[in-house]
Amino acid sequence: MKRVTGLGGVFFQCNDPEKMKEWYRAHLGMESGKDGAVFKWRDFDAPEKKCITAWSIFPAETKYFDPSQKPFMFNYRVENLKVLLDELREEGVTVVGEIEEYEYGKFGWILDSEGNKIELWEPIDDTLL
Repeated sequence: MKRVTGLGGVFFQCNDPEKMKEWYRAHLGMESGKDGAVFKWRDFDAPEKKCITAWSIFPAETKYFDPSQKPFMFNYRVENLKVLLDELREEGVTVVGEIEEYEYGKFGWILDSEGNKIELWEPIDDTLL
């Protein structure tokens, strides 16, 4: 079974999210909505499959990255979240919380060996395009 199939997103905290979004728009051309920016692409192995990678800024006081103390979190795309989380638990990896399901996919969280929170996403890309 494949584990990580790609980068799903990059998320980071800052003191003034709106000012930061404007900086990225003005200097790097990244248009951000309420939830951030979306980069569209196609799967190399299945070019008919449309996919996205998310980029989002969170306020410094967010608890979304807890229990990690770092101001960033990576999101990795996976194919079968439930099976993967079960295997990771068996391997001794710390799983944080329960799987959450939305119209655009399933999410789960783990901690790496230094306590960084990692978000795992089983996407339904077509709902976001």
